[in-house]
Formats: sequence, C-alpha cells, structure tokens
Amino acid sequence: MGPFGALITAMITPFTGDGSVDYDRMARLAAHLIDNGHDGLLVTGTTGESPTLTDREKLALYSTVVEAAGGKAAVVAGTGTYDTRHSVELSVEAAKIGVDGLLAVTPYYSRPPQAGLLAHFLAIADSTDLPVIVYNIPGRTARLIEADTLAEMARHPNIAGTKDAVGDLEYTKASLALLPDDFSLYSGDDSATLPMLELGGAGVISVAGHLAGRQIERMIEAHRAGDAAEARRLHDGLTPLFDACFLEPNPMPVKAGLNALWEPVGDPRLPLVAASPATRRAVVTAAGQAQEL
Repeated sequence: MGPFGALITAMITPFTGDGSVDYDRMARLAAHLIDNGHDGLLVTGTTGESPTLTDREKLALYSTVVEAAGGKAAVVAGTGTYDTRHSVELSVEAAKIGVDGLLAVTPYYSRPPQAGLLAHFLAIADSTDLPVIVYNIPGRTARLIEADTLAEMARHPNIAGTKDAVGDLEYTKASLALLPDDFSLYSGDDSATLPMLELGGAGVISVAGHLAGRQIERMIEAHRAGDAAEARRLHDGLTPLFDACFLEPNPMPVKAGLNALWEPVGDPRLPLVAASPATRRAVVTAAGQAQEL
C-alpha cells in the first residue's frame, strides 16, 4: 500500500459559467469521490488544469479539499511547475494549509538534463517534511526521468514514490529493480493499472475514477486478494472507459462525462475546449457499461 492508499483520483477543477473556480462544487466532488472508494485526492494536477490556475486559486483549492476530506482521504497537492523556485514556494504554502503530500511533475518545456531533474526534485523535497511523488510523464514534458536518476531521488527520505506515465512496462520493470521496497509506484495511466499492480505497483492516480471509482477499487482489491481472473475481468470491462477518457486531451472527456452524469462542472479553460459530442457520447456509454460490472 502506498503512502496515500491505492486509489487516488486526479480531480478536475470545476468552473462556473463565467470561468471562475467553483469551490463549492469542488468540495462536493471531493465528498463524492470519497464516498465512492477513493483513498486519496490529487488537487491541481494535469487533470485539474494546473497550468491555467493562479497560485491563489490553487491554494484555495487545497484548503477547500482538505476541509471537505476531513481526514477521510489523503489530499495531495500538485505543486510542480517548470520553475524550481516557484515549485518550492508553492510546496511550502501547500504544506502550511495541511495537505498530506505533494505531486511534482517533471519540469516541462526547458528539457533539463538528468542532473537538473535530480536537483529540481531534491530542492522540492528539501523544502518540506511531506512525502513527495515524482510525476514522470515524458509524453507531456519531453523529458524522461531515467531509472538511475529515479533511484537516486528515492534515496531522499521525503521522496516517497513516483507516478509512472511513461507508457513503457520495460522501463517500469527496470525502475522497480533499482528502487527500494518502501518506494511506491503508482500507475499514471488507468489502462496500465493492472499490469503495474502485477509488477508490484501500489495503485493508480486515476482519471476514470471520477466515473467508476468503485469498480476500479474492486479491481485493485481483487488483485490484492489473488483473484487474477476477477481483476482481469474488471480491467477488461473498464478498458472502454479508460480509452474514452483520452479520446481528446484530458480533462476534456472526463469533464463532459461529469457534466452528463453527475453535476455541472463547466468546460475547461482555454486553450482546452469542451469535448465533442461524439466523445461525450463515448464517455457516457462506457461509464454506463462500467457501472454494470
């Protein structure tokens, strides 16, 4: 079990009709997710549209979710940016609010070397006593944290795990061979959750958890209980939803699904736009199938 449990969802950020953050809806969404099997909530990650949020909005969102969670689920703040100093400042402020941990993404756009990546994450880890999850997603950042570099990061007492969205199970195997046993690996792709659990992963930081939390929870529990057939059945049944949530850039599809199936959460902020009608239909259909599992 990882430091924040097995099922964490990277929360969307709800917006009102005028594009401002809907903090009341955010609190309701946090309660809804906790009621549907979640161990942890990630706030202001990629799915939360962190690049379009101000620091003031981010800090207010952390406060909102910490209060709404009331200790029933871990709250992880996505404080990483492509600026080390900014990331450290935001991490320090998030810690003051009372979040349980931090997620820091690989610095994007500037494409730092491995030595720069190591220094960046160590600076964040040095700034707080909170556990830090390193988010490795080269498809968005244009930079892979190499397995040797990740193993070096893992020596820091505050770097507790990684969110692996590399999309390469051979890389995952190589990483796990170098990492200490108490270092937690979370899948960063819903579709890779079961394969990563089979390799020794701790769980998932999910998108589809917004729409099928209980079913993902059951899949993880089946795996942990040694019921490989049931875990595979649930994985296969959830795959259409996993795929539908990424028919267009995240979080466009999942926001469309929540608007249709839960409560109004608004459209994404520009430069993202509302999902197409075809994507909306695909998400709604796949979510309905997931509920029948």
